[in-house]
Amino acid sequence: MPGLRTITFEQIASAVEGLCIKANTQIGADVKEALEKAHAAEASPLGKTIIGHIMENNAIAETEIVPICQDTGMAVVFVTIGQEVFVEGGLTDAINEGVRRGYEKGYLRKSVVKDPLIRVNTGDNTPAVIHYDIVPGDKLHIMVAPKGFGSENMSQLKMFKPADGVEAIKKFVIEAVEKAGPNPCPPIVVGVGIGGTMEKASFLAKKALLRHIGHHSEKEHIAALEKELLEKINNLGIGPQGLGGNTTALTVNVETYPTHIAGLPCAVNINCHVARHTEIEL
Repeated sequence: MPGLRTITFEQIASAVEGLCIKANTQIGADVKEALEKAHAAEASPLGKTIIGHIMENNAIAETEIVPICQDTGMAVVFVTIGQEVFVEGGLTDAINEGVRRGYEKGYLRKSVVKDPLIRVNTGDNTPAVIHYDIVPGDKLHIMVAPKGFGSENMSQLKMFKPADGVEAIKKFVIEAVEKAGPNPCPPIVVGVGIGGTMEKASFLAKKALLRHIGHHSEKEHIAALEKELLEKINNLGIGPQGLGGNTTALTVNVETYPTHIAGLPCAVNINCHVARHTEIEL
């Protein structure tokens, strides 16, 4: 179309295919570095051994291009599309085609059922859960974050009253991690969303998982909250794989959004130690 930059169906499908395979077979550099630091700092001999095994498993997966974990997740896709981009052939269809190919060619487990109650497998891990954001410009940015349900099932949402304040939020987050225990395969990444509405808080918690480990919020009071929560979570003693130690979480990332005068929504979403996500810009 005149005045617009065209990106084809095949370009998108091919990119998503590759992202699905890469996200499931290679951990990010930030996660790798965080695990190395955790291995050095872990006080429990058993915990240190477990982190060592995790690192070895990750290296084998990357070398042999095999899944890091048997649960290769439901594909969650974050799309940022410029207003000057025209997608030829349909963006949602192209993303789902990429997921279909990636999970087939990468020999990744197909874990999606067509109906949540009837439970018949779709056979190709589609449809993906897709989040769209429209921005100025002529670029298309795609991030694929396959989400395993050992960690996803540990999610929690709480609609606080404003008077409950930050102390109630701290208690809620810590209790959510404590209740999760070994189920999300610690050491974990904890995403917290505060503000907006019920669904916005949950989205923020999910999006918080995508932030690079070691990058704290630009808001001083939120960065302080992240650091305090991480310290308290690692003092729970859950440890690697829930077998004890001082490395329960690699990081706590908090995202916030304006909210209603009568509300204080808070959501917790957890990633396992694989913390799968990878991205591309077209």
